[in-house]
Amino acid sequence: MNNKILNPRFIFIVSSILIAALMRLLPHWPNFTPIAAIALFGGTYLNKKHLAFAVPFAALLLSDLFLGFHSYMIAVYLSFGIIVLLGFFLRNKVKITSVLLASLSSSVIFFLITNFAVWIGSPFYPQNFIGLTEAYIAGLPFLNNGILGDMFYNTIFFGSFYFAQLKFPVLAKA
Repeated sequence: MNNKILNPRFIFIVSSILIAALMRLLPHWPNFTPIAAIALFGGTYLNKKHLAFAVPFAALLLSDLFLGFHSYMIAVYLSFGIIVLLGFFLRNKVKITSVLLASLSSSVIFFLITNFAVWIGSPFYPQNFIGLTEAYIAGLPFLNNGILGDMFYNTIFFGSFYFAQLKFPVLAKA
């Protein structure tokens, strides 16, 4: 990696993402995790598109190595990738309202994709519209925690980076 990429801004962003990934290993409420915030923050602030995907995905994979793998991981990683893309749209519009809207959107994206995967891959739900509806209704408590967690972690990520840039101008985009 050349010095153009490996700079204080990049190190701050990557360190934030890795610390958040490690926070997944701490006890937490179900779905109150930094997963979506990692993806949104990385997609927003990692300038190289390949790094915007690679760094958050590597952090997620690293924490999954400790937490274990499950049959619905493809859905988690797919939603994660879509949230990184959402971060691309946020890049030049980082304001409180746009971050809040993107945070809420990322929660809904994660909920819709992962609960659809549970419905499609689970013997507990009939493979019809009623079964899909049951799967989404059963997931509503997790959506609530997901929204709260995403709002919390995105506030921490985006807020701390904003204030860090004010305190340390070297972190501001060149």
